[in-house]
Amino acid sequence: MIVALIAACEIGFWVLLAAGLACRYLLRMPRTGLALLLCEPLLEVVLLIVTAIDLKNGAEPNWTHGLAALYIGYTVGHGHRTVKWLDGHAAHRLEGRPLVRPPRYGMARARHEARVWLGTLVAAVVATVLLQGAIWYVDDPSRVTSLEEWRGGAWRAAGIHGLIALSYFVWPRRAPADADPVTASTGETGETEKTEKTGKNSAREGAHR
Repeated sequence: MIVALIAACEIGFWVLLAAGLACRYLLRMPRTGLALLLCEPLLEVVLLIVTAIDLKNGAEPNWTHGLAALYIGYTVGHGHRTVKWLDGHAAHRLEGRPLVRPPRYGMARARHEARVWLGTLVAAVVATVLLQGAIWYVDDPSRVTSLEEWRGGAWRAAGIHGLIALSYFVWPRRAPADADPVTASTGETGETEKTEKTGKNSAREGAHR
């Protein structure tokens, strides 16, 4: 049941996200779109409540409860970044706004990777709190081995991600010689600048005529 609920929450996340973005950019209903996006955390609340009820009713703690804790942690740590990324792409595609990408080179890229890792750290902390709460709730060391393993797995994942993020500081990626310095450091595409230059050139040509 828990696995099915996790799948339902994941589907619900993308459905609410698509509906929210459609309301904001296609139907021109920004408040409704924002309301739909704000409903997404309710899915994790439902998952948390059902998991707690499942344990209260005497269910044997297993990998499904651990997966639920990690899923909630990931959503807390990275959900906002995912929504922001997709919102930026929707605004770019549907309204022509500049598309800002993550920095690709140098210390700017390293700092970006560090911020992403902080999301993974938050996810590990949230998952640990939920798993530890479940361990205390069950209060039987012989039945919580699976939960303890998932708790350790959360921190192994955070540690591996931390090493990857650290590598960008130790071995920063160098920009190619022909790379645009603005794009390399900020991640913002040059599409808007190109459009503005094209418009200015057209205006000048019209004035000469």
